[in-house]
Amino acid sequence: MPMSEYVASIRSRIGNAFLLLPGVTAVIRQGDRFMLARHRHSGDWSLIGGGVEPGEEPSDALLREVLEETGAHIRVRGIVGVYGGQPMMVTYPNGDQVGYVTTAYDCELLSPATPDPEELLELGWFERDAIQTLVRRHWIDRVIADSPNSN
Repeated sequence: MPMSEYVASIRSRIGNAFLLLPGVTAVIRQGDRFMLARHRHSGDWSLIGGGVEPGEEPSDALLREVLEETGAHIRVRGIVGVYGGQPMMVTYPNGDQVGYVTTAYDCELLSPATPDPEELLELGWFERDAIQTLVRRHWIDRVIADSPNSN
């Protein structure tokens, strides 16, 4: 997904300088298996999510992001937690520096998911222990650890 108009308007004024943004993260799980996505820009596995647009409810942003990235519908079961700080800071290949404060939501998948080829290389289901063996964004370890143990 290309940069939102909102972020693009800020970037036009500040260039690649650090920008703090609100985000949402979908912890889509079935029992102790979690859906992860391997992202095109990094090749790393992570949870699905993205930015909250101005005036958008975070839960609506979550539904939108999952639909955009996977074509799937989800049901939100609750909030896992809120995460930020150094582990959530990223420098993208174009040099843009971003820090996210993300609200992670416990979710149930309601329809089939297919990766959006512009953003994702693949989707996969992984048990907690298997996630530790993946090349991944390490901040997800804390989110997975905080997630409920079963449906």
